[in-house]
Amino acid sequence: MAATNKTTITRRTLLAGASGTLIASRVWAQQQPAEVKVGLLVPISGLYARPGTVMREGAEMAVDHINAQGGVKALGGAKLKLVVLDSGDTTEKAKNAAQRMVAQESDLVAASGAYLSSFTLAVTEVTERANLPVLTLSYSDLITDRGFKYVFQTSATAGSQARQALPQIIKLAETASGKRPKTVAILTDNTAASIASAKSMREGLLAENQLQLIVDETFTPPLADATSLVQKIRSAKPDLLFFLPTVISDAKLLLEKMNEFGLGQGKVPTISFGIAIAEPDMLQTVSPELLQGVLTCVASWGAKGHEALIAELKTRYKEPWMTQNAISTYGDMWVIKDALEKAGKADRVAVGEALRTMDAGPSKYYPLGEIRFDEKGRRVGAGMTIVQWQSGVPVTVFPPELALAQPFWPKN
Repeated sequence: MAATNKTTITRRTLLAGASGTLIASRVWAQQQPAEVKVGLLVPISGLYARPGTVMREGAEMAVDHINAQGGVKALGGAKLKLVVLDSGDTTEKAKNAAQRMVAQESDLVAASGAYLSSFTLAVTEVTERANLPVLTLSYSDLITDRGFKYVFQTSATAGSQARQALPQIIKLAETASGKRPKTVAILTDNTAASIASAKSMREGLLAENQLQLIVDETFTPPLADATSLVQKIRSAKPDLLFFLPTVISDAKLLLEKMNEFGLGQGKVPTISFGIAIAEPDMLQTVSPELLQGVLTCVASWGAKGHEALIAELKTRYKEPWMTQNAISTYGDMWVIKDALEKAGKADRVAVGEALRTMDAGPSKYYPLGEIRFDEKGRRVGAGMTIVQWQSGVPVTVFPPELALAQPFWPKN
């Protein structure tokens, strides 16, 4: 009888334990969100709508891929839900959109944005106060020079990009032409990223590379007429022209005017910083022949290892190639997903802490470096990409391990 009682008690204990475990599992599952909201604050209207639209495409692809692969496993397979907000085409509109975002979408755990550095500077003043983590590909060094805890720069800063790119451009020119460039011109708009790139060149980088600045002009976008700027280039005859636009129409206007004045097609080698000069819309009015050989230095680009993503973007959205806007924003969604896995809960403060302490190994969707952030919020070891127009397509030519084509120097 005692043995029977003991057996009965043991079975009851086991059943009770199993029942308790089952109940606990159900409670845990019920506590997990069915979906987790992630924000994307980019220009969908106005002057910068095209790059903003491509950023949305990259984010949508990533969210679909993440959800198809089981969602956030630490949250019971919760799916990501993308919330897209329009930053518009001015700093004031971008700031207002950020204020609406934190007020109306209080359950966002993180966000990506806001394309133009000027917009990102304004937006992150708002999101920082709301403890909302923001990942950005915007270049300006100022973005992560303010001591903010919730801003994470996945791209190399503008100053860093210029330091990395300039020696490579000089080497390319010297190898191809047999002579080292000595003089340069800078034409830049007055947006934050462009100013930051030009600032590093003006304040020592050119001198370090034995280059003399002989033309230095700053303009406000959009340009109405590029004639006076191009006349200064024609008079000075620099060995290199650094052209830093952020508006596609400005890039078109200058290249067309240079061709009209007999300076196009490599007669004055043109190097840009940023995406405007490599957007697909350039081909609407500028011929592939006029663009041939033009270089631009960008935070990221569709490169070796991204072939399947490039093909999907082409098929799904009819995009002719994968710009930094698509690939970087695609990467942002994966970084946020990894932060949620690390945090173990859909909480923006916890996600921010997970990002600050993240060490996810070598970068896959941004050039070089690690998926790890330093004390400023800058991605550790972030590299940059040099893209060159070749046969009507801007292709990655640097760094060599990511290159899809060999670079060449335009023939004078």
